[in-house]
Amino acid sequence: MGKNSGSVQYFPEISDMEKAWLRLKGVSVPTPLAKNLRLSRDYGADILLKREDLQTVRSYKIRGAYNKIASLTEEERGRGIVCASAGNHAQGVAYACHLLNIKGTIFMPSTTPKQKVAQVEMFGEDWVEIVLKGDVFDDAKHLANSFAEEWECPVIHPFDDRRVIEGQGTVGLEILRSCDQPVDYLFLPVGGGGLASGVSAAFHHLSPQTKIIGVEPAGAPAMKQSIEAGHRVELEKIDKFVDGAAVRRVGELNFDICKKTLTNVVTVEEGEACQTILKLYNRDAIVVEPAGSLSIAALEQYRDEIEGKTVVAVVSGSNNDISRMEEIKERALLHAGLKHYFLVMFPQRAGALKDFVVKVLGPDDDITYFQYTKKNARETGAAVVGVELKRKSDFDPLLERMKTLNFFGGYLNENLPLLQLLT
Repeated sequence: MGKNSGSVQYFPEISDMEKAWLRLKGVSVPTPLAKNLRLSRDYGADILLKREDLQTVRSYKIRGAYNKIASLTEEERGRGIVCASAGNHAQGVAYACHLLNIKGTIFMPSTTPKQKVAQVEMFGEDWVEIVLKGDVFDDAKHLANSFAEEWECPVIHPFDDRRVIEGQGTVGLEILRSCDQPVDYLFLPVGGGGLASGVSAAFHHLSPQTKIIGVEPAGAPAMKQSIEAGHRVELEKIDKFVDGAAVRRVGELNFDICKKTLTNVVTVEEGEACQTILKLYNRDAIVVEPAGSLSIAALEQYRDEIEGKTVVAVVSGSNNDISRMEEIKERALLHAGLKHYFLVMFPQRAGALKDFVVKVLGPDDDITYFQYTKKNARETGAAVVGVELKRKSDFDPLLERMKTLNFFGGYLNENLPLLQLLT
């Protein structure tokens, strides 16, 4: 995997990105490139965050969407546009339609959270019609393509499009214009590849010495597997938790560019992304969505290499629904080894629960989940118990006490399907 592998059908030119940047003046915000003191001290490096979470629509997506729609001919604009999205792309398209006075139809799965639908309505106002149909994104995508064929209107693809890539590439131009020192490492989140291909192409032209690291969620490593295979692969199954970066297949144009420009592609466990979200919120007062945490979460994998270097991490967005915070905390604790679920066998006698609390739990252990149904015809009754630890090292002593005192019935963290029902 490296910067000089393979040939490409299309490669963005700096002149095209410059044109995109001019189109975006007054539309997208030139977001800050700010040094993060906590991360810089932790890694012994200059860690600079490109804050696309502070963008107008709270993600970089407005750049590509607006550049694409603004590039349409008058005839194409007159027919209106269509797209499929369940997230940030829909908001970028909606805002672009509003600014350009172009009618847009946005297909979203019927399962899309109301908060996201409301955001699209707010940015699009009267210029956008939202169609909620289908159970998953692929359903919405199929409907959008059928609509485009029937009405002969342009489809605004979220990443596999030249003008979209060039729009996202303006993030790279802004980084290089804002940084007064050479950038040694650049960390980019990777979903379909729009941001990664655009920004890495800008660096390929203007800062070829920069090592560019693409970062994917471990549950959806489409770009990593594609580059390793030498062709685009479609993942059979993905974890959709990091929804802004979880795709089954990366774009064709995006893959061709990234296989040439990315130094490496690494993955981040979803639980580690959740830990990063909580740290950014609690320690830096920065709110990010799961995809927005990837570039920062990946720094740990390069701790030794980036020491003393200038490092840029792109924070791609902050569209995080507050209702997800409990799930984010749960995943973070599970990943850190601080949250454990057990099947506990309770003798059906008075005082059994008290014995478990006093004799099994440690002084800092906390029961966070308890479900028990008494069965009168049995000597023991099974309960599902969730325990939160203060230290990871407290787990083995807890398990030993549970087994010694005959309370242990099973460890559920290793039973992922059952655990997902509980959490």
